[in-house]
Amino acid sequence: MDGTQGDLLEARLEGVRLEPGAVRRFLSDNPEFLTGDDGLLGELGLKVAGGNVVDFAPAAMARIHAAHQQEASQRQYLEETAQANFAAQAQTHGAVVDLLDARNHSDLARRVDELAQQRFGLAAGVIALETEGLPPAGWKMLVEGQVDMILGGPQRLARMGFAPTALGLFGERAEGVASMAMVRMAMWEPSRQGLLAFGSADPEGFTQDMGAELVAFLARVVERTAERWPIL
Repeated sequence: MDGTQGDLLEARLEGVRLEPGAVRRFLSDNPEFLTGDDGLLGELGLKVAGGNVVDFAPAAMARIHAAHQQEASQRQYLEETAQANFAAQAQTHGAVVDLLDARNHSDLARRVDELAQQRFGLAAGVIALETEGLPPAGWKMLVEGQVDMILGGPQRLARMGFAPTALGLFGERAEGVASMAMVRMAMWEPSRQGLLAFGSADPEGFTQDMGAELVAFLARVVERTAERWPIL
């Protein structure tokens, strides 16, 4: 744009709101303002096809292509998320059936660990209980208040991600655990505090921004199943 064009634009639009009609009238009266400015045409993604004809096709096609690409990417993301959720739910439903078939507390703990590894590809699955005596066979023993400490407070119902204070839950397999999913449990009367914990070898297996709904659902199943038998 040369100085003459700049002065002309300033004179014509001074005191006038830049509405579409005003811009259209200016370009109609001064077509060379657009067709003669290669820099402006380049910024707008336009080109002069011949004579005074401005070709809008490259810019339009570029916008359409970008919109299609974005739409395809979003659709693929939604499809992949839906498939992952469906697979996780299907595995969870199968896990529930396995847990309900438990014969005693020891068998319940074994099934939790097996479904963690075989159904979900995790490093370990653990049931832990706060108790002054020995916990049921296969369960991890916790002292009073340890559930609150592991979860990060008495109001926390679940914790996702890596928690160094929870490594002890996984015993000899702790070195292979890089992230955890843990949910508070309450069993029997009077209520006993416990934890259902899963450990993953992948640091991104469980992260703080993940929801704990499926793990919490399994924890409720473990609670109800464990209450079939009295605590000794």
